[in-house]
Amino acid sequence: METKLTGKIIVVGDNIDTDQIYPGAYLALTDPTEIGSHCMEGVDAGIAQGFPQGGFVVAGRNFGCGSSREHAPIALLAMGAKAVLADSFARIFYRNAVNLGLLPIVCRGIAQKVQAGMTLSLDLDAGTVTVAETGEVLPCDQLGEQQRMILEAGGIKPLMREKYRKQ
Repeated sequence: METKLTGKIIVVGDNIDTDQIYPGAYLALTDPTEIGSHCMEGVDAGIAQGFPQGGFVVAGRNFGCGSSREHAPIALLAMGAKAVLADSFARIFYRNAVNLGLLPIVCRGIAQKVQAGMTLSLDLDAGTVTVAETGEVLPCDQLGEQQRMILEAGGIKPLMREKYRKQ
């Protein structure tokens, strides 16, 4: 897993729930491209089409609240998101994101400091996010050892496959 990531951003608000991230009407889809094309439709139907590939989603408080559907982080990955940076996450979304290989970063106050289209540089080792346009450096929570191990493997399933392959 890269420890230094840079990407353009989109910004969404507080309490973005899993149905807004990936509407239930699309749960039967299996093609990743199709899944990604419907990501964030509950917020704005045009987000997925205009999303900067390899970029970040920046959100306010309680991102990923609502149901425990794993489709939400899957859709974000399929849309091309490298990470989600938010003031806070719903606990089940956070765990699902880590387990599926999507990087969730708690960065309190970030949504109020940035605007869509800006570029952020995330340094996982330092626990910082730098806003390219202003030079401002924001602290963020660092990942725990277990979270890093899961994310470095690409998710919990690849981690466990590798573990059992070695045995």
